[in-house]
Amino acid sequence: MDTPRTSWRNTTHDWASEVDLDHLAQIRRNPGEFAPGGLRHLILEVVAYAADEAECNGGGRCSLTLHPDGSVSVADDGRGTDTRIGEDGRVVKKPVMASKDLRFFDLPDARILPDGHPRRGMSVVAALSEWLVRTNRRGRGAWTQRYESGVPVTDLTPITNDGTTGTLVHFRPSEGTANALTPQDLRCTMSWPHLSITIDDQ
Repeated sequence: MDTPRTSWRNTTHDWASEVDLDHLAQIRRNPGEFAPGGLRHLILEVVAYAADEAECNGGGRCSLTLHPDGSVSVADDGRGTDTRIGEDGRVVKKPVMASKDLRFFDLPDARILPDGHPRRGMSVVAALSEWLVRTNRRGRGAWTQRYESGVPVTDLTPITNDGTTGTLVHFRPSEGTANALTPQDLRCTMSWPHLSITIDDQ
Protein backbone atom coordinates (compact mmCIF):
# COMPACT_ATOMS: atom_id res chain seq x y z
CA MET A 1 0.00 0.00 0.00
CA ASP A 2 1.07 3.54 -0.61
CA THR A 3 1.86 6.17 1.99
CA PRO A 4 -1.04 8.20 3.48
CA ARG A 5 -2.61 10.51 0.92
CA THR A 6 -2.04 13.53 3.17
CA SER A 7 1.67 13.09 2.44
CA TRP A 8 1.25 12.91 -1.35
CA ARG A 9 2.65 15.87 -3.25
CA ASN A 10 -0.03 18.18 -4.66
CA THR A 11 0.82 19.36 -8.17
CA THR A 12 -2.51 20.12 -9.82
CA HIS A 13 -5.11 19.16 -7.17
CA ASP A 14 -5.25 18.47 -3.43
CA TRP A 15 -5.19 14.68 -3.01
CA ALA A 16 -6.69 15.01 0.48
CA SER A 17 -9.88 16.69 -0.81
CA GLU A 18 -12.04 14.23 -2.75
CA VAL A 19 -15.01 16.60 -3.06
CA ASP A 20 -14.91 20.35 -2.35
CA LEU A 21 -18.60 21.20 -2.03
CA ASP A 22 -18.00 24.90 -1.33
CA HIS A 23 -15.84 25.20 -4.44
CA LEU A 24 -18.49 23.53 -6.62
CA ALA A 25 -21.24 25.72 -5.15
CA GLN A 26 -19.21 28.85 -5.88
CA ILE A 27 -19.02 27.88 -9.55
CA ARG A 28 -22.73 27.04 -9.78
CA ARG A 29 -23.65 30.43 -8.30
CA ASN A 30 -21.65 32.28 -10.97
CA PRO A 31 -21.95 30.45 -14.32
CA GLY A 32 -21.41 33.62 -16.33
CA GLU A 33 -18.11 34.27 -14.58
CA PHE A 34 -16.73 30.76 -14.79
CA ALA A 35 -18.11 29.76 -18.21
CA PRO A 36 -18.27 32.96 -20.26
CA GLY A 37 -19.82 32.09 -23.61
CA GLY A 38 -21.40 28.93 -22.20
CA LEU A 39 -20.80 25.54 -23.76
CA ARG A 40 -17.83 26.50 -25.91
CA HIS A 41 -15.85 27.54 -22.86
CA LEU A 42 -16.71 24.29 -21.08
CA ILE A 43 -15.46 22.31 -24.06
CA LEU A 44 -12.22 24.30 -24.12
CA GLU A 45 -11.67 23.57 -20.43
CA VAL A 46 -11.85 19.83 -21.18
CA VAL A 47 -9.74 19.96 -24.34
CA ALA A 48 -7.07 21.94 -22.48
CA TYR A 49 -6.29 18.83 -20.43
CA ALA A 50 -5.92 16.78 -23.60
CA ALA A 51 -3.58 19.49 -24.88
CA ASP A 52 -1.51 19.21 -21.69
CA GLU A 53 -1.12 15.49 -22.29
CA ALA A 54 -0.22 16.01 -25.94
CA GLU A 55 2.47 18.52 -25.00
CA CYS A 56 3.97 16.12 -22.43
CA ASN A 57 3.95 13.24 -24.89
CA GLY A 58 5.24 15.09 -27.95
CA GLY A 59 1.83 15.02 -29.65
CA GLY A 60 -1.61 13.56 -29.21
CA ARG A 61 -5.12 13.17 -30.58
CA CYS A 62 -8.50 14.26 -29.32
CA SER A 63 -11.97 13.53 -30.68
CA LEU A 64 -14.91 15.78 -29.84
CA THR A 65 -18.49 14.63 -30.40
CA LEU A 66 -21.64 16.78 -30.29
CA HIS A 67 -24.47 14.37 -29.44
CA PRO A 68 -28.17 14.72 -30.41
CA ASP A 69 -29.26 15.05 -26.77
CA GLY A 70 -27.14 18.18 -26.30
CA SER A 71 -24.34 16.37 -24.53
CA VAL A 72 -20.69 16.53 -25.56
CA SER A 73 -17.93 13.96 -25.28
CA VAL A 74 -14.20 14.58 -25.48
CA ALA A 75 -11.81 11.62 -25.76
CA ASP A 76 -8.01 11.76 -25.77
CA ASP A 77 -5.16 9.27 -26.05
CA GLY A 78 -3.10 10.60 -23.15
CA ARG A 79 -1.77 8.74 -20.11
CA GLY A 80 -5.05 8.82 -18.20
CA THR A 81 -5.65 10.50 -14.86
CA ASP A 82 -3.34 9.55 -12.00
CA THR A 83 -4.80 6.91 -9.66
CA ARG A 84 -3.09 5.48 -6.58
CA ILE A 85 -3.67 3.00 -3.77
CA GLY A 86 -4.37 4.64 -0.42
CA GLU A 87 -3.24 3.45 2.98
CA ASP A 88 -6.54 1.58 3.35
CA GLY A 89 -5.98 -0.35 0.12
CA ARG A 90 -8.66 1.60 -1.72
CA VAL A 91 -8.11 3.05 -5.20
CA VAL A 92 -7.85 6.85 -5.03
CA LYS A 93 -8.21 9.04 -8.11
CA LYS A 94 -6.82 12.52 -8.39
CA PRO A 95 -9.86 14.76 -7.61
CA VAL A 96 -9.77 16.59 -10.92
CA MET A 97 -13.55 16.95 -11.26
CA ALA A 98 -14.63 17.89 -7.76
CA SER A 99 -11.87 20.18 -6.45
CA LYS A 100 -10.03 23.24 -7.69
CA ASP A 101 -7.09 23.11 -10.06
CA LEU A 102 -4.30 24.62 -7.99
CA ARG A 103 -2.55 25.92 -11.11
CA PHE A 104 -5.36 28.12 -12.37
CA PHE A 105 -8.36 28.68 -10.12
CA ASP A 106 -8.45 32.14 -8.49
CA LEU A 107 -4.99 33.01 -9.80
CA PRO A 108 -4.67 36.42 -11.51
CA ASP A 109 -2.09 35.13 -14.00
CA ALA A 110 -4.00 31.96 -14.95
CA ARG A 111 -3.44 30.68 -18.46
CA ILE A 112 -5.81 32.09 -21.09
CA LEU A 113 -7.83 29.68 -23.22
CA PRO A 114 -8.27 30.20 -26.99
CA ASP A 115 -11.59 32.01 -26.41
CA GLY A 116 -9.72 34.75 -24.54
CA HIS A 117 -10.99 33.80 -21.07
CA PRO A 118 -9.02 32.39 -18.12
CA ARG A 119 -8.58 28.67 -17.67
CA ARG A 120 -9.91 27.50 -14.32
CA GLY A 121 -10.06 23.74 -14.55
CA MET A 122 -12.21 20.69 -15.08
CA SER A 123 -14.25 21.30 -11.93
CA VAL A 124 -15.97 24.17 -13.77
CA VAL A 125 -17.24 21.70 -16.36
CA ALA A 126 -18.42 19.21 -13.76
CA ALA A 127 -20.14 21.83 -11.59
CA LEU A 128 -21.98 23.35 -14.57
CA SER A 129 -23.18 20.04 -16.02
CA GLU A 130 -26.42 18.22 -15.23
CA TRP A 131 -24.38 15.06 -15.41
CA LEU A 132 -20.87 14.06 -16.38
CA VAL A 133 -19.39 10.60 -16.85
CA ARG A 134 -15.65 10.23 -16.81
CA THR A 135 -13.92 7.13 -18.12
CA ASN A 136 -10.23 6.74 -17.34
CA ARG A 137 -7.76 4.25 -18.77
CA ARG A 138 -4.32 4.07 -17.21
CA GLY A 139 -1.60 1.49 -16.72
CA ARG A 140 -2.99 0.39 -13.35
CA GLY A 141 -6.48 -0.24 -14.70
CA ALA A 142 -9.60 1.38 -16.07
CA TRP A 143 -12.70 2.80 -14.39
CA THR A 144 -15.69 5.05 -14.90
CA GLN A 145 -17.57 7.40 -12.56
CA ARG A 146 -20.67 9.59 -12.81
CA TYR A 147 -21.10 13.09 -11.40
CA GLU A 148 -24.16 15.31 -11.10
CA SER A 149 -23.59 19.07 -10.71
CA GLY A 150 -19.98 18.21 -9.92
CA VAL A 151 -20.68 15.76 -7.11
CA PRO A 152 -19.81 12.08 -7.63
CA VAL A 153 -22.96 9.93 -7.41
CA THR A 154 -21.25 6.58 -8.01
CA ASP A 155 -18.05 5.02 -6.77
CA LEU A 156 -15.26 4.21 -9.20
CA THR A 157 -16.62 1.39 -11.35
CA PRO A 158 -13.93 -0.88 -12.81
CA ILE A 159 -14.19 -1.61 -16.53
CA THR A 160 -12.26 -3.92 -18.82
CA ASN A 161 -8.73 -2.75 -19.42
CA ASP A 162 -8.23 -2.95 -23.18
CA GLY A 163 -4.55 -2.01 -23.08
CA THR A 164 -5.06 1.59 -24.18
CA THR A 165 -4.70 4.75 -22.11
CA GLY A 166 -6.63 8.00 -22.18
CA THR A 167 -9.63 9.83 -20.82
CA LEU A 168 -13.22 10.18 -22.03
CA VAL A 169 -15.34 12.98 -20.58
CA HIS A 170 -19.02 12.90 -21.56
CA PHE A 171 -21.21 15.67 -20.14
CA ARG A 172 -24.50 17.47 -20.63
CA PRO A 173 -24.28 21.15 -19.73
CA SER A 174 -26.76 22.64 -17.29
CA GLU A 175 -29.50 24.88 -18.63
CA GLY A 176 -27.58 28.09 -18.00
CA THR A 177 -24.60 27.01 -20.11
CA ALA A 178 -26.27 24.94 -22.83
CA ASN A 179 -26.15 26.89 -26.08
CA ALA A 180 -26.15 25.57 -29.64
CA LEU A 181 -22.77 25.18 -31.32
CA THR A 182 -21.64 24.17 -34.77
CA PRO A 183 -18.30 22.54 -35.63
CA GLN A 184 -17.25 25.86 -37.17
CA ASP A 185 -17.91 27.62 -33.86
CA LEU A 186 -15.42 25.25 -32.28
CA ARG A 187 -12.79 25.03 -35.01
CA CYS A 188 -12.08 28.75 -34.82
CA THR A 189 -10.90 28.36 -31.22
CA MET A 190 -9.29 24.92 -31.28
CA SER A 191 -5.68 26.00 -31.53
CA TRP A 192 -3.17 23.87 -29.64
CA PRO A 193 0.18 23.17 -31.34
CA HIS A 194 0.65 19.57 -30.15
CA LEU A 195 -2.94 18.34 -30.34
CA SER A 196 -4.79 17.00 -33.38
CA ILE A 197 -8.57 17.44 -32.97
CA THR A 198 -11.45 15.86 -34.88
CA ILE A 199 -15.06 17.05 -34.48
CA ASP A 200 -18.10 14.84 -35.08
CA ASP A 201 -21.44 16.68 -35.18
CA GLN A 202 -24.18 14.10 -34.68
